[in-house]
Amino acid sequence: MLQHFLKSKLHRAMVTHSDVEYEGSIEIPTDLMEAVGLGEGEKVLVASITSGNRLETYVQPGKPGTGHIVVNGGAAHRIKQGERVAIMAFGLSETPVKARKLVLDERNGIVRAGR
Repeated sequence: MLQHFLKSKLHRAMVTHSDVEYEGSIEIPTDLMEAVGLGEGEKVLVASITSGNRLETYVQPGKPGTGHIVVNGGAAHRIKQGERVAIMAFGLSETPVKARKLVLDERNGIVRAGR
């Protein structure tokens, strides 16, 4: 039987920008995407540690090394600039998956690999 397992997580990411007028998505720098195994267009769950709001959207690659996490479109009404979020992707597997997790600082620099 296939089950859903966490496969990728960016924990305590800081939303650096939000744009209600932009086409919906969350922009994540490609260096962070690669570090946790997120792909362009992949569905993610974004949970605000600040407000408790949660939403699903898809990943849009951003410029590497910038630390810019940008919430776009209608999602920007729910999660705003300055909020801390957990960005999670799940996959289907018959056996448990060891998730790739990173804990980030206020500039979205990598603090450590998560547990």
